[in-house]
Amino acid sequence: MSGGRLVVCPTPIGNLEDVTLRVLAALRDADLIACEDTRRTRVLLERYGVQASLVSYHEHNERERTPELVAKMLDGATVALVSDAGMPLVSDPGYVLVAGCIAAGLEVEVLPGPSAAIAALVASGLPAERWRFAGFLPRKRGALEALLEAPETVVAFESPRRVGASLAVLAELDPARPVAVCRELTKLHEEVVRGDASALAERYASTPPRGEVVLVIGAAPPRKGPDPAAIDAVKRLVEAGARARPAASVVAELTGGAANDLYRAVTKGAQKRDD
Repeated sequence: MSGGRLVVCPTPIGNLEDVTLRVLAALRDADLIACEDTRRTRVLLERYGVQASLVSYHEHNERERTPELVAKMLDGATVALVSDAGMPLVSDPGYVLVAGCIAAGLEVEVLPGPSAAIAALVASGLPAERWRFAGFLPRKRGALEALLEAPETVVAFESPRRVGASLAVLAELDPARPVAVCRELTKLHEEVVRGDASALAERYASTPPRGEVVLVIGAAPPRKGPDPAAIDAVKRLVEAGARARPAASVVAELTGGAANDLYRAVTKGAQKRDD
């Protein structure tokens, strides 16, 4: 293994005082800092008197830039990777570079530090024993509804202008579902608004929140009866010529549901139509 390595450095998500001493030491020691926006990174570096060479590394050039950086590390350079805020790779560029370093046999050191997802989860007051980070919420309604049926707490980023619409979908599915809208975490106008989906959907319907938003959504309640999507799949197979019981068995095996419940749901629906 060469002497070069990659150091993944999380940076403050708002308040510059949240940077860790280890991250500052790593930035000072690095031969090169790869960052999303050199202007934003310089603000942090100037605050703490860090002199460093910067190179842009963002979603539009990471595949082209990665071989260059890997080559420098193979020659012995230490590269620090930062994003504009928070932990690189978490809804930010960096995966391609980390994967490239691992493939090249380079050391990858990850430093702990600020994370908007973790801060929002804790501030929400919702259960944190089991939770899912979804990145940005899906734009397509079907994918969004599927995510909102998760059996654990969901943490997701959302555009301020879409918060009302996303909460409206949740309110249709489960108006009593607990939600926390976490805005501008660690910044001057930090705000955490907690409530049920119905109330918060109404609150943000015409007045979108300002700034960066993290949504924390309570787990979906246990499903009563078979999954509607699984029932629909069985119905489609039957309409295509399959027998109901074998079709129910196949879908149950794929979805983890109960074949008998699916069979009864499909045949009961057919009997009602016949009546």
